[in-house]
Amino acid sequence: MAAYRRSQSGGRRILIVSYHRVVGDFTGELQRSIPGLLISQETFRRHLEEANQAGYEFASIGDAVDVMAGRKVAKRDLCVITFDDGYRDVYRYAYPLLKEMGIPAIVYLPTSFIGTERRFNHDRLFHLVRIAKKKKLRPYFCALPPPAIELLEPVLAEKKTLSAALDDFIGEHSASVLLEVIESLEQELGGGKGLMPPQGDIMDWDEVRRMARDGFEFGAHTLGHTVLTLEPPNVVEREILESKLAIEREVNIQVKDFAYCNGWYSDEIIRVLAAHGFRSGVTTEDVPNRIGGDPFTLKRKVMWENFSIGMLGDYSTALTGCQLDDCFGVLGVSSPVMGRRPHLSVVEAANRLHIRGEFAGRTPT
Repeated sequence: MAAYRRSQSGGRRILIVSYHRVVGDFTGELQRSIPGLLISQETFRRHLEEANQAGYEFASIGDAVDVMAGRKVAKRDLCVITFDDGYRDVYRYAYPLLKEMGIPAIVYLPTSFIGTERRFNHDRLFHLVRIAKKKKLRPYFCALPPPAIELLEPVLAEKKTLSAALDDFIGEHSASVLLEVIESLEQELGGGKGLMPPQGDIMDWDEVRRMARDGFEFGAHTLGHTVLTLEPPNVVEREILESKLAIEREVNIQVKDFAYCNGWYSDEIIRVLAAHGFRSGVTTEDVPNRIGGDPFTLKRKVMWENFSIGMLGDYSTALTGCQLDDCFGVLGVSSPVMGRRPHLSVVEAANRLHIRGEFAGRTPT
């Protein structure tokens, strides 16, 4: 299957793997965090070892782009390790391991969060809905905006898991709506420090600089972890350019690479990236990269702990090998979600807000 996929890809496989949080206590963290963001340090280490055993050479994102463009020739298949969001867990548990093993990696940073006590909207919503479920909140009897009810109802009725409902919700709503839902839930739940998740802390700039001195790369991931296909052009421009400039200013490196939040992108977003000197954009499309492919739609396999858990509930070397060799894709049993989306226009965004009554009494901007 590896040989077949190699021939399909133009002679070399270029596997780009995406992680979010590498944690020391997976079982404990699983009780309070979004499961699909988590992988234990031990499982992560085994992924690295088994990628090497599967014939991959670890490479930088720049080397992968050069091989895809034909500027370089790879003697082996390439594997690029990437991390989204800049969680401090990566600094604590992944960085020392990668440094010890001599493996390069790139971290994509949403720069407004770096060096702050803030938490991402997805982590805050996950935490708040868990509390609402525990308190048996009845959304239709609360002073909540329609989007909050839209998120809560299928979870409280057990029609969807919280992770699935949250994925759907974030893919549908702009950052401003997410913040309104967070504020309304916090108010309904009585306020207080307990409504901010203690987990999910973010790196600071000193930690970023320390990793950069050791040769690790950093790319932009917007300012505020913003799904850009849901935003107007002026927001897209600002989120891309200012996140790039912030990293360059703080770390004294040139930023050439970008990760699309939620994996979603559009032709408009790609044009902005190219105009500001980026060389690549990574998606979350779990399909093979091909020699000669578009560097602004690089495909990534998003990995977490359970992708390596076998039928008996323990770590499975065979299953991990199948993931790395894309056996499920070759057999046609996986269903990758493609990230290209029509870009929401300013008029469409305004109409959506007006129709849903999400900002009653306010003019959408």
